[in-house]
Amino acid sequence: MHSWSNASDCPPNCSWDGNGTAWASEPPLNLFPVPVLTGITLACALFFLLGVAGNLMTILVVTRYKDMRTTTNLYLSSMALSDLLIFLCMPLDLYRIWRYRPWNFGDALCKLFQFISECCTYSTILNITALSVERYFAICFPLRAKVVVTKGRVRGIILLLWALSFCSAGPVFVLVGVEHDDGTDPRDTNECKATEYATSSGLLTIMVWVSSVFFFLPVFCLSVLYSLIGRRLWRRPGASSRDKNNRQTVKMLVVVVFAFVLCWLPFHVGRYLVSKTSESGSPLMSTISQYCNLISFVLFYLSAAINPILYNIMSKKYRVAACKLLGLNRAPRRTLSTAKGESSPGFTESSVSL
Repeated sequence: MHSWSNASDCPPNCSWDGNGTAWASEPPLNLFPVPVLTGITLACALFFLLGVAGNLMTILVVTRYKDMRTTTNLYLSSMALSDLLIFLCMPLDLYRIWRYRPWNFGDALCKLFQFISECCTYSTILNITALSVERYFAICFPLRAKVVVTKGRVRGIILLLWALSFCSAGPVFVLVGVEHDDGTDPRDTNECKATEYATSSGLLTIMVWVSSVFFFLPVFCLSVLYSLIGRRLWRRPGASSRDKNNRQTVKMLVVVVFAFVLCWLPFHVGRYLVSKTSESGSPLMSTISQYCNLISFVLFYLSAAINPILYNIMSKKYRVAACKLLGLNRAPRRTLSTAKGESSPGFTESSVSL
């Protein structure tokens, strides 16, 4: 996972020299007990299967069925693409927690897979935020949304968000790399980690704060937006069928956002601890940081796998489309756009389909 963790910090089962800053014994190949790593690996394998299948299905459902190609679903399919790319990094992440040294895959792959993870992180939060803004306009200003929110503009916004994510993740190519302990054989001690230059120059700390802003500022904006949306929907007298559909959609998106926050908060706490560990060299901080990173490691991949599950649980229209995609036609005489409790085709482009 993209935590830039410095694996040479002392883990729970090592010792330190008199200065508390260097190894006093040969470091282990992994930082955690084998039973713990086995459990983590099995959980991640399950997330991989569910996440790849679910996110791929989300993309196929949106691209294959015209009724599902709404502006909201374009954002959701963009998020699904981010999650699929994240799972490409899982094998290397699992390799690192089982055997963090030596890193035998070269400096380029070390930088690239952490760049992909970082980029997809930014893309996910930016897409969630843009989607929430789109929902705010569609629900609170429906007439204006008909003109402003179009599929063409949403596609342009999504491309812009991905470009912004690429640029924001670019510093990773400087922050991480393959390094080894001075006076040792690189073939034995190479690690893919935060570079010494990144730590000593303060770039690592700056990037930690940048990524925190990318997380906490959007979360604040999402809280405000959904508060305003909820106030508008639940205070309308005599809610129409469209309001009921919007309420169901908002409930689903709130659950998606809530799950995202729960899964990502430990990651940002762990990243902050990593930066402090690099600065202080404290064995206790290193221990706390390593186990916090292990928890965020699991939640990181859970976050990438959970969204399609939430869509399936909370959206009947998604279930109908998924069954049709898999050839399980439970409702052959009903179109996707007229599934019970869902939006009708007469609604605007910005209407929700999932």
